[in-house]
Amino acid sequence: MNSDMPPAQAAHTSHQEELAIRGGKPVRTLPLPWELPGAHWIDEEERALVDQVVKARSPFRFYGPDLQHMVDRLEQEWCETYGHPHALAVSSGTAALSIAMSALELGPGDEVLVPGYLWVSCVAAIVRTGAIPRLVDIDDSFCMDPEDLARKIGPHSRAVLCVHMSGAPGHIDQIAAICQAHGLKLIEDCAQAAGASFKGTPVGRFGHVAIFSFQLNKNMTSGEGGLLVCKDDVLFERIVALHDLGYPRTEEGRLDTIREDCQLWGYGARMSELAGAMALAQKRKLPAITGAMRNAKWRIRDGIQGLNGLSFRHVPDPAGDSGPFLLMQLADSHTADWFVEALRAEGIVGPAGSLACITMRQWGLHWYCNIPSLVERRSNSRDGFPWTHPANSFANGYSYEAGTLPVCDEMRERGVILTIASVLTDQDVEDVIHAIRKVAGALPHA
Repeated sequence: MNSDMPPAQAAHTSHQEELAIRGGKPVRTLPLPWELPGAHWIDEEERALVDQVVKARSPFRFYGPDLQHMVDRLEQEWCETYGHPHALAVSSGTAALSIAMSALELGPGDEVLVPGYLWVSCVAAIVRTGAIPRLVDIDDSFCMDPEDLARKIGPHSRAVLCVHMSGAPGHIDQIAAICQAHGLKLIEDCAQAAGASFKGTPVGRFGHVAIFSFQLNKNMTSGEGGLLVCKDDVLFERIVALHDLGYPRTEEGRLDTIREDCQLWGYGARMSELAGAMALAQKRKLPAITGAMRNAKWRIRDGIQGLNGLSFRHVPDPAGDSGPFLLMQLADSHTADWFVEALRAEGIVGPAGSLACITMRQWGLHWYCNIPSLVERRSNSRDGFPWTHPANSFANGYSYEAGTLPVCDEMRERGVILTIASVLTDQDVEDVIHAIRKVAGALPHA
């Protein structure tokens, strides 16, 4: 790639600062902070709660010599804060997705509609349960397009997995209405959007079941961990049994194998009291974490609004954005490549290993066509299940290759993603704005 100029010769650049990519002085020389939102806020509160568990020698949530009830408290506080009737903490967001699929009794003969901008765990959960993923395009919110969803509902459609990607919901109200009209189960994947809301309603309250992730990259973290929420009492009983060994527990914390209505095959995905202690402390900080990211993100976005050649993701409800990502669109893939290269030369980079500023084509397993096991219909079993199951023959003509979802493909080709650390200083924000304005000034006029 020619680093000297963007794809088309820019006019009227003589008044601009000399770009660092052309030998000019970079805007900054220090890396931006890591893009790990909750990790920056780990402090004495987390340590104190973890120490309680260690001193009590009771890291298992259901019984022990001196239970501290960290996981119980996390679930209770989550329900109180976000208005969910039921919450269950688990070992990961990935496990939560599989539990949700099994709780809704999905399997061979069913398809689950899922957006093409997602995470690999979303399709993995569908495939492992024996159902078939049915790809739905996104719109300019970078979330599921309600119109494409409505077009693709068919006789085998049983559920919709709506993913609140990159920290903000799309048109979840419309998607919920479509699911209700067609009798489809709605699963909300809120893994990247803990603390987000849509028009005043917290994410997770639109669907039949919702999942959250507390992995290191997420808005709050326990290293690994997750949470399921739902409204229905019977569904929640299934979720509790499935997250464990397939059975409910007695008041003493022992497995109850007597109830014939709740004898299932469990995932062994219980959250430990150590992870629960971390998550409890982080949950209490979540409004501050998301508030810091949202404030920094929208200050940056306001500071670069209207720049030549640059457009932004549509966020239907900015007040409900949890703020961890700024998504931008350039004219084409070549311009996006040059834009990122020029920004990184200006010092808009994180520490080694960080993904602070990249093109969206570098965003790996977040795109349907970047998941080899999906594109090639890989299986964990010798017989090719679930693709080869007779009940799934309806999906023989489904494609997962690039070109299947035109809007997704376009967004992927010309997109740029800037991660928003939860501890950006005023100077960091000003530097990001300065660098983007400087680089955008060299873009060709439309």
